[in-house]
Amino acid sequence: MTQSMTGFARCQTDGLTWEIRSVNQRYLEPSFKIPDVFRALESSLRQRLRRRLHRGKIDCLLRFDGDHITSTKINEENLRELRGLMEAVHRVVPDASRPSALDIVRWPGVLDQTPVDEARLFEKANGLFDEALTGLIEMRRREGHELNQAITVLISNLAKEVTHITANVHTVSQHQSERLRDRLAEAAVEADPGRLEQELVFLLQKSDIREELDRLHAHIEEVRTALSSTEPSGRRLDFLMQELNREANTIASKCASIDASNHAVQMKVLIEQMREQIQNIE
Repeated sequence: MTQSMTGFARCQTDGLTWEIRSVNQRYLEPSFKIPDVFRALESSLRQRLRRRLHRGKIDCLLRFDGDHITSTKINEENLRELRGLMEAVHRVVPDASRPSALDIVRWPGVLDQTPVDEARLFEKANGLFDEALTGLIEMRRREGHELNQAITVLISNLAKEVTHITANVHTVSQHQSERLRDRLAEAAVEADPGRLEQELVFLLQKSDIREELDRLHAHIEEVRTALSSTEPSGRRLDFLMQELNREANTIASKCASIDASNHAVQMKVLIEQMREQIQNIE
């Protein structure tokens, strides 16, 4: 299935938030920005990402809000002890200032904080990462489906252009032969018939585009095969676009017919449009 390299996914739960962004890149380039407390997970996260993605610049960001994980409550026993101490101080020093509520809360032992269960926290971070990664892949697949359809239309139009030139290749050769004879007639040059035929054969061989057309037909079928493949095909398609463009350039340089030249130019336009779309395919 064709996949795009562009995507975004965001998942959050219990103070944990994963954001994964993906953009075009020739190779797979993952990048992780995670709090230090989760640094031990990075190696396994990279491995799981590499098993599911093959190309793209992948930015993975983990945000952690510890307030959602830990709970804080007042230690009433310690607070009562502190109150007794404060009353004892005021009996000895009646004019001593009384602490504010904030000062009391800051006193060591007044607040109890539930310790973080790291194993459970890591388990949640791992599960949420897999969920976000799945969401990213689904988005890449949806966009890849649209790209596949767009390229399929373009490759069909290219095939029509190639078929048109192929159907008229003999007409092009005949046109070149007639044009050379007309030029000789205009110049009023007496040419040896045997030599003239040799020159015509040489000219027609030099401008023959049937081999290029055969290769274009073959490349078009390879593009269709790559589009229907279940494996990542972006690099293969990019290579095929280079080959299609090479053949189209050769045909454009060889064509002496205005009609064939126009169709060759249209082929190059279609190939460039496909190439731009393929830059985004995994």
